[in-house]
Amino acid sequence: MRPSLRYRFIVTILCWLLTFILFFPILWMIVTAFKTEQQAIASPPVLFFQPSLHNFEEILESADYLHFFANSVIISVGSTLLGTLIGLPAAYALAFYPGKRSKDLLVWMLSTKMMPAVGVLVPMYLIFQWVGLMDTRFGLTALYTLVNLPIIVWMLFTFFKDVPKEILDAARMDGAGPLKQFVWMLLPMTLPGIASTALLAIILSWNEAFWSINLTVTQATPLTAFIARFSSPEGLFWAKLSAASLMAIGPILIFGWLTQRQLVRGLTFGAVK
Repeated sequence: MRPSLRYRFIVTILCWLLTFILFFPILWMIVTAFKTEQQAIASPPVLFFQPSLHNFEEILESADYLHFFANSVIISVGSTLLGTLIGLPAAYALAFYPGKRSKDLLVWMLSTKMMPAVGVLVPMYLIFQWVGLMDTRFGLTALYTLVNLPIIVWMLFTFFKDVPKEILDAARMDGAGPLKQFVWMLLPMTLPGIASTALLAIILSWNEAFWSINLTVTQATPLTAFIARFSSPEGLFWAKLSAASLMAIGPILIFGWLTQRQLVRGLTFGAVK
């Protein structure tokens, strides 16, 4: 085997091995979802068994899955749209009309992501109670928007900075104002980046569990809180918990697979000129 072919073969094997290691927890969860509770906690693990849909049937009978699913869709999509609408003009201003403190503002926005959420749980809980946003879709939508806004602004800012300023200067010389430059020039050119930002924001909102568990009870609970219902003081029911987790991550997993090309294309936007 030639050195180049041997190198490609080794790299391919290592990539498949790394992929399997990363995917193994999800694979194990999928397998466990079709076991009985006795098989799920058996030691050594049961590898060969008769798959059963009993866990899914019990979950659908004991909980209104569509209610949780609808909450997740509404909150994730709503927070993404709101965050993108706020982030677009903010990133545009920071990229093309920077001030003396623009870099400091960007660093400060990103630094808010470094603070542990539990550190502000009590004040957020009290604020939500005071303004009547506890267990409401609007409350979680607004909160997820604020949580993801630093990431949205930073990504959009990066995409906008990759656009040559000469293009906007030419449009300005032709009489186009800032609004026309933004709508007719900048948005079409950075559409892949905007799409990837929105896709990432949806995924982050869908998977957010801390705030949904602590700030909802029944009305606005998304699928992340739906999973937590299958842990109890008596212990964890691993088979049902795995089935609930599969039902929760299944939609966003399929969504990620379907949009992976657009996501990668947007994330590599401007990498090659």
